[in-house]
Amino acid sequence: MAERMYSVEEVADLLGLHVRTVRGYIRDGRLNAVRIGRQYRIAPADVEALTGRPAPPAAPAVEVSSIVQVDGVGPDAAARLATLVQAGANTGGPARALRLQVVHDAERRRMKIVVLGGAAATADLLRLLDEVIGGGNALLEGERADG
Repeated sequence: MAERMYSVEEVADLLGLHVRTVRGYIRDGRLNAVRIGRQYRIAPADVEALTGRPAPPAAPAVEVSSIVQVDGVGPDAAARLATLVQAGANTGGPARALRLQVVHDAERRRMKIVVLGGAAATADLLRLLDEVIGGGNALLEGERADG
């Protein structure tokens, strides 16, 4: 079985460095790396040689996909909810980044929110949505009363 190789992004995460710093180390020859196509791959032994200590094990990658459907949403409330969801997804920095797609069907007064990302960040966003949508929040109440 082949030895696991790290990407530049993974090494940056493991060492708490910026990706550009890791690339600079590679260019300067301080960190050995193999170029495969347009990307670099770094062996754990090379990370150890740079830091003088064993490379910490990489956390297993977990990604969650969720689809949230909200009925009875007019265009104004959909715009407000989309802004709130986008803001909620952007909190926590790049390590907790979520990918979102928000679609509103005005004719059916239905909104769908597709969320892709890590389990913890997705759970936090779903809790936020539950509080806003299910908690009698004024964000959607005006729309539902008019509907």
